[in-house]
Amino acid sequence: MVRWRSGVVAEVRRRWRGAVELSVTVDGVVTRALAYPALVGEPEPGDRVLLNVNAQLMGLGTGGYALVVALPDRLPPDPPGTGTDRDGGHVVKARYTPLQAIVRGVEEPSSPHHAAIAAAGTLGGMPVVTADLHSALPAVVAGIHADRPEARIAYVMTDGGALPAWFSRTLDGLRDRLAGTVTVGQAFGGDLEAVTTHSGLLAARYALGADIAVVAQGPGNLGAGLPWAFSGVAVGEAVNAAAALGGRAVGALRISAADPRERHQGISHHSLTAYGRVALAPCDLPLPDGLAAPLADRVAGQIADLSVRHRIVRVATEGLDAALRASPVPLSTMGRGLDADYGYFLTAAAAGRHAAVLSVEEDQQQPAGQHRDQ
Repeated sequence: MVRWRSGVVAEVRRRWRGAVELSVTVDGVVTRALAYPALVGEPEPGDRVLLNVNAQLMGLGTGGYALVVALPDRLPPDPPGTGTDRDGGHVVKARYTPLQAIVRGVEEPSSPHHAAIAAAGTLGGMPVVTADLHSALPAVVAGIHADRPEARIAYVMTDGGALPAWFSRTLDGLRDRLAGTVTVGQAFGGDLEAVTTHSGLLAARYALGADIAVVAQGPGNLGAGLPWAFSGVAVGEAVNAAAALGGRAVGALRISAADPRERHQGISHHSLTAYGRVALAPCDLPLPDGLAAPLADRVAGQIADLSVRHRIVRVATEGLDAALRASPVPLSTMGRGLDADYGYFLTAAAAGRHAAVLSVEEDQQQPAGQHRDQ
């Protein structure tokens, strides 16, 4: 199940929050590798490293790296604490794998946010944008800040893709645009940790003081070409979670005229499945006015089934192009940039713009003097 290699660090290359890129010599050949210092320590040139090369050998979309499993000759020091009590947390992520990590969840009594999360039973109408791909995140953020630049946005990262939030260079690049990241389920490495999407949303609201939350899986989703065999289908469950907690779910539809696969033309079959079959609660589904024909015509023919349960919202697009082009991180989905798959990013930005409108309405309905914990 694991293809192991042993190598030696030749060079420490670039780094971003939580991750460091390496050049590693394996059997005389230099290869790219990625290490998470919080798990394995800080690699240095000359260190022997144990690698997992599964994804790299298979050429998976996000599998360009061999992953460092350990620095066997120079183990990192133990984290603070004795390890025998729960003061530092007892939530286990990547459970019962060799690299399971112990973190402190916002729900635990030792967390400074425990009281606020325990007392919270509702999101109080907070908009929750749901997207099935990590690549939608910067476009949604651009759409929100186009109209409400002061809005506090929290990202709730689910575990359908990458488990370590550190893998995402997008998150590193958006650090000045986000109030913080909550990693939920088996995902870890966010500013805050939570056990479920539900408590992660409450943490976004009451621990990070978010005006708007964005829920999406990490990069590196898993799919097998069938409607039900895609990790992003869980976006429908995120809609249900938002509704259960009194939030306003806004679905960012996955729309494309550029994807060569017929099942993703127009509205992707994954969006049709997630919002048409998995999401049992109604949500708002924004459509941008600026979709070009024939994409707009195809989408119009597909959206009818979704309108039975959900509210289709037309969103004006003035200013969204400039907001997308000003993104602090590159926009890319399935290897396609903004101009190559314009409809996809414009639709995600429209979802962000609609959420911004809802957040203003929600703020106006708050009792005078009422504030969220931040």
